Amino acid sequence: MDYMSHLSTAERRSLDDALNRAGFYPLLVSDVVHDALDQREPLSHLVHLETHFDRNEVHRHITVLVLTEDMLVITHVDDQQLDDEGEQMVAQISTESVPVSQIRSVVLSYVYAQPQNYTSADQARELTLAIAWSGGQRLDMGPAGCGDPQCDADHGYTGNIVQEDIVLRVSAEADGLQAVQNAKDFARALRKVSTSHPEPAAPGPVQPRPRIGNRLVRGHHGR
Repeated sequence: MDYMSHLSTAERRSLDDALNRAGFYPLLVSDVVHDALDQREPLSHLVHLETHFDRNEVHRHITVLVLTEDMLVITHVDDQQLDDEGEQMVAQISTESVPVSQIRSVVLSYVYAQPQNYTSADQARELTLAIAWSGGQRLDMGPAGCGDPQCDADHGYTGNIVQEDIVLRVSAEADGLQAVQNAKDFARALRKVSTSHPEPAAPGPVQPRPRIGNRLVRGHHGR
């Protein structure tokens, strides 16, 4: 086995270990992810598990990003309880494969605590990874204001147009410092691969992609 094959095999084992640690139907998720890879060898991965509470129900969602030499494979898995006893469960799964040549931007946003005391050894307390490839945009708007606290005039609205297809927020408090570092490492690998491919021609009109459980394109801003 040559050196690169050994690295690829190690990365595949690392991906499976991360899915097992997440503990969210690991065998099912692993089979789906590897099927979506179409026998490609992973170069890097990021596994992000979220838990949502809805009244008396608990819903979990896992996002798995796997980078290969030419593809970014995104897998979303949700579970849903069909009865009050929780004996009948279903898993909703979606996968998307994006050529790395189509990735338009990789944005990392950091949050550091006590920046006045920052040293080079300090790690970010929170990291948000945004990846854009389809040209889709999100418009965030809110009332505009001014610096006068006594002013009650109508200043209209202000907003930001953000291009994104997927956003993952990882925090040390919720996910651990290692998870923040893992997200940073994955972003580095993604930047390296995507910038090594020539920029594609301008795309035509963006066609809507099918969504399963409204989870295919998500903004992970809250916990």
